[in-house]
Amino acid sequence: MVDSKLTKQDFDAMREQYAKYPRAKVIQRSIMQNGINNTAKDNTVPAKLNRSFSVEVDTGKVSNQKRSGRCWLFALLNTLRHDFAKRYDVKDFELSQSYLFFWDKIERANIFFDNIIATAGKPVDDREVRTYLDGPGSDGGEWAMAVALVQKYGVMPTYAFPESKVTDDTSDLNDVLDLTMRRDAKILRDMVNGDASDDEINAKRDELLREIFKIAGYACGVPRETFDLEYRDDKKKYHLDKDITPKEFFDKYFEIDLDDYVVIENAPNKKFKQNYINPASDNVVGGRHVGFLNMPMDVLKQTAIAQLKDGETVWFANTVTTQSDRKNGILDADLYHYDQLFDIDMDMTKGQKYEYLDSISNHAMTLTGVDLVDDKPTKWKVENSWGEKVGEKGYFVMANNWMDAYVDEVIVNKKYLTDGQRQLLDQQPIVLKPWE
Repeated sequence: MVDSKLTKQDFDAMREQYAKYPRAKVIQRSIMQNGINNTAKDNTVPAKLNRSFSVEVDTGKVSNQKRSGRCWLFALLNTLRHDFAKRYDVKDFELSQSYLFFWDKIERANIFFDNIIATAGKPVDDREVRTYLDGPGSDGGEWAMAVALVQKYGVMPTYAFPESKVTDDTSDLNDVLDLTMRRDAKILRDMVNGDASDDEINAKRDELLREIFKIAGYACGVPRETFDLEYRDDKKKYHLDKDITPKEFFDKYFEIDLDDYVVIENAPNKKFKQNYINPASDNVVGGRHVGFLNMPMDVLKQTAIAQLKDGETVWFANTVTTQSDRKNGILDADLYHYDQLFDIDMDMTKGQKYEYLDSISNHAMTLTGVDLVDDKPTKWKVENSWGEKVGEKGYFVMANNWMDAYVDEVIVNKKYLTDGQRQLLDQQPIVLKPWE
């Protein structure tokens, strides 16, 4: 075993080596004055990423998730509202994110209680139990989770269930739900391990779920059961459909079949041409399982391009916090040269970054265009949900190399897959561990 205790001799050796770096003082002054990113930034990148695209879907104003983790809901509702805008000639019609957010809190608590009861016989420090206890009130999510909510509850316009102070900044609500649901977990585990009857456990479970409903209702409001669909289209024609439920609204006005869409993942640390599911990440009992078909990156690009060419936007997941200029709306894998700045080899493959938690999918956005040169993509147009004050009125430009490095999955209609690729969807999926 190596003696790893740091000594003065070690520090002296470090200082001596540091003093030998030929540009140490210059680099130190630059970084201390300007910051790491400003010093490492490649200012030639923006010149390569002009905002003209050979394939572009006509879209309107961007939405704004503000201080919340609801990008996965915004990205799906952006896709739906683009379809509505094109079909009914009303460009900036917006769907309520708060409506689905409310029901996600109830459904997520419900399935959380199921998981806690099912694992009550395991120690509280068991890895699976810890996974469930890690942020049960969080608001991050996946495509399948958004689909499950829409298919069960439908959608409604923003004016029928608007944003609130809490949905604009969900951190306080998430903290309250974390505290409440972890307490609930202890109660339910104690009852199961204390030999309470199934009737007693179920009665307590129902009581706890009603408390979650109360918290969500106080914080967000309780969605109405019906609303009046009312809008004036871009030709100034007035439309009114009175007393319609959110489910009726979705079924009547949206022809998109969400069951036709599949998640195509690019996870090089897992076997390609293989289906995977992770039921532990589901948010709705009986809803769509969180899962994906793992494929090489060229499949993600080909299917996304095909869907864009047909005039339909593409939901995609990514690691937005890496090699990203939020203010100017630029995504490029060569934007910041940390390796050159510090003269350290920082290279890892995409699969290695997954394995060592250097690259973790943390955002969902919408592809609305692509620039093809000799039929190959060079850059992509991205609709974000951070409002109009970032990027170009909320739109980002993504270099093709950034897609290779930091895009994890795209959601495409399975009609854009080849016959052989569609057959892969019928294979028995590998069930991932809850913490994967």
